[in-house]
Amino acid sequence: MFLCLKRATAACVLTTAGAVALAACGAPDAPRAVTAPAPAVTAPSRPPTLAPGPGGLTPVFVKAAGARDRTVALTFDADMTADQGPRAAAGERFDNPRLIRTLRRLKVPATVFMTGRWAEEYPRQARAIGRDPLFEVANHSYSHHAFTEDCYGLPTVPASGMRADVERAFTAFRAAGIEHPMPYFRFPGGCYDQRALKALSGTGVTAVQWDVVSGDAFATDADAVARQVLDGVRPGSVVVMHCTRSAAPATEEALRTIVPELRERGYRFVKVSELI
Repeated sequence: MFLCLKRATAACVLTTAGAVALAACGAPDAPRAVTAPAPAVTAPSRPPTLAPGPGGLTPVFVKAAGARDRTVALTFDADMTADQGPRAAAGERFDNPRLIRTLRRLKVPATVFMTGRWAEEYPRQARAIGRDPLFEVANHSYSHHAFTEDCYGLPTVPASGMRADVERAFTAFRAAGIEHPMPYFRFPGGCYDQRALKALSGTGVTAVQWDVVSGDAFATDADAVARQVLDGVRPGSVVVMHCTRSAAPATEEALRTIVPELRERGYRFVKVSELI
């Protein structure tokens, strides 16, 4: 995933309860039937999302504006485009298990924006991330093709196929065993326009951008990545990073500097859902 400077802003729990009738039968002097309420069953609460924009446009979240407490969300894009299967078969690694292990070791909550193609290539890893309460999985499209023209050389999804591409990613998540993907979407390359926002209207997703660019894409200097993040973070920030070994080889090492330093400054790491 590459970076784009376009930004936009936008600013139930259901419970079910049943009753179980315990019927008595037999002799005339048998006790009367007793009706006892079943324990209340609470459905999982819907993750927080932003209200649609004017005309029902897909809302866009950039950061927690006006946040007073020192919270920061580290987000990681698990990128793999639809046509990179042969490269993976030849040995290129689009995953980064070591980075995930480091997040677990440091107990850092994080949001992973995953492409459907990545989930298909690494289903066991996708399932493990999706079932780990430390993480949440969100949608980064199926194909990692751009939703606008001229987006860092990425192939382009036609407007007529944008919604289907997002829905196909959710289908790939379910097939991999991710039971509760979040209703958040990150545009490939971060590139979007009014046409893209309109195309995704009605999907129920909130588009999630960022205010801190880590610069880890294709970077080999972990110290430089760490400095860029540490210089940019403010209360309520969303940091964009990557968890692909081939495209972001320095990210895991940079994390080992970023996390303790931000904690020393009093920051608490949260998932995007908590910021929203």
